[in-house]
Amino acid sequence: MSGFNSIACKTLTLVIFFFAVAVSFVVADDVVVLTEENFEKEVGQDRGALVEFYAPWCGHCKKLATEYEKLGTSFKKAKSVLIGKGFLFQPTPENKDRLKVPLSYIPDSQVDIFQKEDHVDCDEHKSLCSKYGVSGYPTIQWFPKGSLEPKKYEGARTAEALAAFVNLEGGTNVKIATIPSNVVVLTTDNFNEVILDETKDVLVEFYAPWCGHCKNLAPTYEKVATAFKLEEDVVIANLDADKYKDLAEKYGVSGYPTLKFFPKTNKAGEDYDAGRDLDDFVNFINEKCGTSRDAKGKFTSKAGIVASLDELVKEFVSAADDEKKAILARMEEEAGKLSGSSARYGNIYLKAAKSSIEKGSDYAKNEIQRLERMLDK
Repeated sequence: MSGFNSIACKTLTLVIFFFAVAVSFVVADDVVVLTEENFEKEVGQDRGALVEFYAPWCGHCKKLATEYEKLGTSFKKAKSVLIGKGFLFQPTPENKDRLKVPLSYIPDSQVDIFQKEDHVDCDEHKSLCSKYGVSGYPTIQWFPKGSLEPKKYEGARTAEALAAFVNLEGGTNVKIATIPSNVVVLTTDNFNEVILDETKDVLVEFYAPWCGHCKNLAPTYEKVATAFKLEEDVVIANLDADKYKDLAEKYGVSGYPTLKFFPKTNKAGEDYDAGRDLDDFVNFINEKCGTSRDAKGKFTSKAGIVASLDELVKEFVSAADDEKKAILARMEEEAGKLSGSSARYGNIYLKAAKSSIEKGSDYAKNEIQRLERMLDK
């Protein structure tokens, strides 16, 4: 019987997770990721292709990332042109530590190199680099329609310059799309309204337009804002501290960029002292705000899980039918203590438990099957 209860508990928890995922929005990437497995299936076919060969640890590649994403978004509907990027860093057990991105960003063909310490033959991964003359990063090349003979791009690394090149080579007439920022811009007019809102957790970057470190941080900070844009109680904001010096001085800002976190429970603010890579920011927000997003804004496997309610779920699934309503009442009491994302997840727990009482023991299994069909569409 205990085995059955364990399965039932896991099944009900899965229902809760699937509910959470079903109502989520997946942030799309408009740049096609190329690997050795799909390169010749995508490039050299019935459309021209601009390809960036990059390495995740490369500083120049990181600076190019935002401009290249603008390019991909702008050419998304241009059927005669593909904007792609190829992960061609040659990882070995000796240099794998230079990679500072999650395994989820790595092509499947290379994941094993970062999970094993024993010797890995990387010759197969070098072939694509040498084939197209790539010796440094980033290298940007144009592949005409129906050809695998590339032309190297030597121009400026801005979205506008890249677009002009692609339009010339591909015979298109695409203009760079203006992509709205997901970072909330603070001024004297809205600062207190945003920062002092006790229903919001707010991360603020105090920056100066002339600051080099601020400019380097900007693309990463925008990605943080994009990852959490669907979290209603999380705000990623910035303030031009050079323009609004009084506000900067009020919060003890003396250097740029300075990052401060204003949680719901402490509107006096606290220093952000974590790292400044994308994953560092994402982990910080998830820990402090109770969210469960990855660097691309997708739900993680922890999404929808509330530890205090999980314990009650275990009691619920093992209880006799005449005891379930009493446990449901305790779940409702516990859910009433939650706020933000956890409160939304708590409502999902309650909905699943109520439906389980109303529809019987097969409810969880049937609901998982229904939600899987929904997600597959």
